[in-house]
Amino acid sequence: MAKTILIADDEPNIVISLEFLLKREGYEVVVAHDGMQALERIRERRPDLAILDVMMPHRNGLEVCQDLRQDPQFKDLRIMMLTAKGRDTEVSKGLALGADVYMTKPFATRELIAKVKALIDKE
Repeated sequence: MAKTILIADDEPNIVISLEFLLKREGYEVVVAHDGMQALERIRERRPDLAILDVMMPHRNGLEVCQDLRQDPQFKDLRIMMLTAKGRDTEVSKGLALGADVYMTKPFATRELIAKVKALIDKE
């Protein structure tokens, strides 16, 4: 059975390219365009990995990450932060809130796929 990945990003071009890349690798993809939608979709679909943008409407990716880490049902969910915010303090905050990986945009597609595979294969 294909592993499921949630992409939460409000930039349509990022969503389209990520969705294409991940589907090409055989993953099932679920999309959310803001933080509240991300939480709803994660609770409904129980993905194996959530890729969260930091800057999104309604709830940012850091808040979504924190909410998920405080919920015992999602303690094993793999979380990747994917954002343009790449200063050391932001990376540290994302990891401290429970993200497994923090990647900055723009990203190398090969590196992103390698990190996704490493996270999903950790199970």
